[in-house]
Amino acid sequence: MYRVWNYISTYSLLLIAGALLALVWANLDPHSYHALVHYVLIDDFLIGEAEPEGGSVRRVLTLHFLVNDVLMALFFAIAAKEVWEAVILEEGSLRGRKAVTPLIATAGGMVGPVAVYLMLAAALGVFDAVSRGWAIPTATDIAFSYLVGRMVFGAGHPAIRFLLLLAIADDAGGLIILAVFYPTAELAPAWLLLSIGASVAVFFLFNWLPRHLDRGNQLRPRSTWVRKRLSFWPYAIAGALSWYGFQEAGIHPALGLLPVIPAIPHADRAFGIFAEAEQYLTDLLNRMEHALKVPVEIVLFFFGLLNAGVEFSAISEPTWLVLLGLLIGKPVGIFLFGWLAVRVLRLGLPDGMGMRELFVVGCVAAIGFTVALFVATVAFPAGAVQDAAKMGALFSFGAAAISILAGRLMRIEKIAE
Repeated sequence: MYRVWNYISTYSLLLIAGALLALVWANLDPHSYHALVHYVLIDDFLIGEAEPEGGSVRRVLTLHFLVNDVLMALFFAIAAKEVWEAVILEEGSLRGRKAVTPLIATAGGMVGPVAVYLMLAAALGVFDAVSRGWAIPTATDIAFSYLVGRMVFGAGHPAIRFLLLLAIADDAGGLIILAVFYPTAELAPAWLLLSIGASVAVFFLFNWLPRHLDRGNQLRPRSTWVRKRLSFWPYAIAGALSWYGFQEAGIHPALGLLPVIPAIPHADRAFGIFAEAEQYLTDLLNRMEHALKVPVEIVLFFFGLLNAGVEFSAISEPTWLVLLGLLIGKPVGIFLFGWLAVRVLRLGLPDGMGMRELFVVGCVAAIGFTVALFVATVAFPAGAVQDAAKMGALFSFGAAAISILAGRLMRIEKIAE
């Protein structure tokens, strides 16, 4: 039993509402919309280092920075939690031989869009202007891809699990790409020691050490005291330090909570993304995820509101590069690399799934939206190119119709749960 609608309603409906409101607002009254996006929350003048023209260094906290660089860290922390469970836990979905073919297909689903994007950019003569956006079409929106996948295959089809494995691996790859290829400033790797140190310290002091001291004592007094008295606070403080370390290191701070996720106590097994049973787990990591449900809903609404406001007149070459990278590069890359895994490496596909299903999975995975929209804001400075790329990410919802059509043409039989 999967709680897909709960997940969709939690992490996507308000996001879509914010995005639609932004599109309407930006096209009806762009001046007031951009005034909201760049609204200054804190305007702080510091006495100190002089600017070239004289005066003080000015530090400004805008609403856009607060949402994209600070609060979106909560969303990426939840994504990282799913990836962490899939990779490290005994029954994680990305462990062992069962994950090899989806991982290879995921690589194709990232290489294919990049190849299409860059080749089309070169063919159109805009390579230098748009090449930095190569990573935008590598994204897969896991929630909406899953929803469309159920519409195409049915809840009980083995392709659904394959799609989930692929989407989780895609999220992991996207996080790595953001960290490595899109620094926000000149890199200062020494600051990452703060992030790593905070994670190691909180794991040792509040996770490993209490359990070590409680060995042989069934009452576990120290672990119980830490859990009841300190709760999530040590990890929240470590997260704040890690966020600051990423910010100063020049890596996008929205990824700043990632090092702390493995340090938080977790149950020994994962039921899998969308698993209804997960809501009954009482370990600290799952309790923190449950507590973040409403805050992340609100954050995603404002993320959609502050980032999807693009005027339709902004549609240009980057729009089509992102869109075609997703609609063509994703299914072709996933199919070709999947074929390599199945036919050449003899790794096989799940029982009940063949090459037709693999191609349709690639079509479903072409829905970029959330992460694609985020990468567009990081890849390009605010302006016409960024707006055009965002429009391509929004238009990727067209992959849903293509997937349903492809499912019918390929005569995919739905399998009920």
